Amino acid sequence: MKKRVLTGYRPTGQLHLGHLHGNLNSMLELQDKYECFFFIADWHALTTNYADTDKLLQYVDEMVLDWLAIGLDPNKCAIYRQSDMMEIAELALYFSMLTPIAWLERNPTYKEQLNELKAKEIATHGFIGYPVLQAADILSVHADFVPVGEDQLPHLELSREIARRFNHFYGKYLKEPKALLSHTKRLPGIDGRKMSKSYGNAIYLNDEPETIAKKVMKMITDPEKIRKNDPGHPEICSVFALHKLYSPEQAEDIAARCRSGELGCVADKGDLAEKICSSLKPYQKRRLELARDPDTVKKVLAGGAAKAHPLISETLHQVRRLIKIERD
Repeated sequence: MKKRVLTGYRPTGQLHLGHLHGNLNSMLELQDKYECFFFIADWHALTTNYADTDKLLQYVDEMVLDWLAIGLDPNKCAIYRQSDMMEIAELALYFSMLTPIAWLERNPTYKEQLNELKAKEIATHGFIGYPVLQAADILSVHADFVPVGEDQLPHLELSREIARRFNHFYGKYLKEPKALLSHTKRLPGIDGRKMSKSYGNAIYLNDEPETIAKKVMKMITDPEKIRKNDPGHPEICSVFALHKLYSPEQAEDIAARCRSGELGCVADKGDLAEKICSSLKPYQKRRLELARDPDTVKKVLAGGAAKAHPLISETLHQVRRLIKIERD
């Protein structure tokens, strides 16, 4: 029997290259090796965007189309929307009853985002408690593994602690999930910072070739390479960081020509833009084809819900029974 994996994405906007070379490519590999549950985390999206929900349903639909276009196969995995599983909300309520506030306050992401998103009022019950909802997502399907980066390990450990605490009080039932560590490096955006839609520095999967070319031309390079023939330092260049992904076989040659001053930044950026556009072309074509059928998203989410719901419903039934809310 295959081990079970769960991961989700918040529908808060378009997907970009950072997503593609992070979790998305990993999801393609996972669906062939594990029993996979991939969900659209629309409740989690509300934790930071509760005051701006006009495009939430649109973003859900677009994310499903993006997933299908990159190659996720509904026959190999369950693709569903979090809010279609009302049982998860009830599970989160029960888990919140036994989760100490101190566990939530020590979450490093909570403090970081409070600082980063000062313009938004996110010091809410939903925001500080989102790790409990996250635990409900994971524990509801008895996931064996959850793909995470090293910075996300504290989140997963909290889910494990909630499972242990539940099992201590009510009997061993919930499975403690393990981490599937991702060692993917964060992609630089056009301003040199981590590529992020919140920074406005991302190259999106659906960007037109002209848009991609303009964005690449704005990318930060070696500040000491002022003229074309000046020697450069590719190891500190955002353009070269992307070349290692899109031109792996030529990366050493590109680096050598940059260091010698043979390769100028304008030509280098033009070459990178062409490579990115070429790599995204099949995805963009596939996505257009999928979008022609207005029922595509509805069918996929309904099929995924049909796979996930019986398992999640049974988990809730057993949790209710163990805590004596429901009779045997």
